[in-house]
Amino acid sequence: MTLDQLPEIAPPQKPSQLTQPPLDSWRSPKLDYDLAIVGGGIVGLTLACALKDSGLRVALIEAQSLEQAAARRQAYALSLLSGRIFEGIGVWPQISPNITHFQRVRLSDADYPKVVEFRPEDLKTEAVYYGAEHSVLITALQNCVRQCGTVNFLCPARLISVDYQPQAVQLKIEMAGQVQTLRAQLMAAADGARSRIRQQAGIRTVGWKYWQSCITAVLKPEKPHQNIAYERFWPNGPFAILPIPHNRCQIVWTVPHTKAETILALPSDQFLAELSRHYGNQMGSLTLVSQPRLFQVQLMQSNCYVRPRLALIGDAAHCCHPVGGQGLNMGIRDAAVLAQVLQTGFEQGEDIGELHLLKRYERWRRRENWLVLGFTDFLNRCFSNTFLPLVILRRLGIQILQTIPPLKRLMLRLMTGFLGRIPDLARHSVEK
Repeated sequence: MTLDQLPEIAPPQKPSQLTQPPLDSWRSPKLDYDLAIVGGGIVGLTLACALKDSGLRVALIEAQSLEQAAARRQAYALSLLSGRIFEGIGVWPQISPNITHFQRVRLSDADYPKVVEFRPEDLKTEAVYYGAEHSVLITALQNCVRQCGTVNFLCPARLISVDYQPQAVQLKIEMAGQVQTLRAQLMAAADGARSRIRQQAGIRTVGWKYWQSCITAVLKPEKPHQNIAYERFWPNGPFAILPIPHNRCQIVWTVPHTKAETILALPSDQFLAELSRHYGNQMGSLTLVSQPRLFQVQLMQSNCYVRPRLALIGDAAHCCHPVGGQGLNMGIRDAAVLAQVLQTGFEQGEDIGELHLLKRYERWRRRENWLVLGFTDFLNRCFSNTFLPLVILRRLGIQILQTIPPLKRLMLRLMTGFLGRIPDLARHSVEK
């Protein structure tokens, strides 16, 4: 069964004002879509939205309903570059009023009194970072996709199988109890760290699981958080406090596995007592808003991001330690770069599923992602120990960072995404 037999989800018609491909273009009228994106999370949605004016016909396949996908209780540290990408897409006006703009980020080593403090004036920006809830980001992106004439949002739809062919990729999906087949020039896998698509394509990964697990929870402090974020490094692992709207904070608390399970099993009052010892008393007493969640921490990098007719983005391609809040931001940049590469190739009449074109995306992003993966691994290993010579060196490093502004700006540029090559979607905002 093919999608042209199912009018209710037929591929959208290309608006007449969009750029037509050259007459000798690779595009085949027998294909249902130019691009099929598997995974309707934030990264997959970002890719679809970034291509909304490209002229490419896009199918976005998501297994969960819109409501289920938006219901996740989680917040992220959103980088300045991610904000610029969302501005370039056109969703920033919906996002910006509903997130916090960090006015300070304070980095410290356990109970050592010296701190590194990052401020907006360090980069001459309106904020150091942003605190964004999952529901805010994904709802804005979902609304954008549903208004795109060239994007067909197949949701909920479950991917059953994939068949890579010389000129196309064929996907079987189950939607509304029916098995349907669609053909596209390229498939982008945004299906997460356990990506079935990556595994079935035989793409190997390198990396390791850390000795740590991460506890997350949303809290409401007694006193205002004043849009100040904290990253405290303890011998067991980093402890981050992210301010979010309505005077709430999300904590990202990294500790060894056994200790994490013990903490998670504590009654609420004992959990809060243990938490307060790490949190500090700068915001008064704490109240739990959401139940704590636990996930294991890992570093992972795929040996390649692309194969003929396939591109990996986001957690399907790489995962990093949560220190520094880099994971989601790496995926958003993946989406922006892949969109740029595909749009440029399409405008030049190239086959967007060909390996030589997709390698442009891989060369750009894989090298930059290695830098972030190495940086987060170094931070975690450097601070998560009590080896005295290293303790002395890292505390000296904190003093140096705080007293040498160019070095502090360099670190902040790495953390906010501006150290690497800037995608076109964000460039106009950066250069203002």
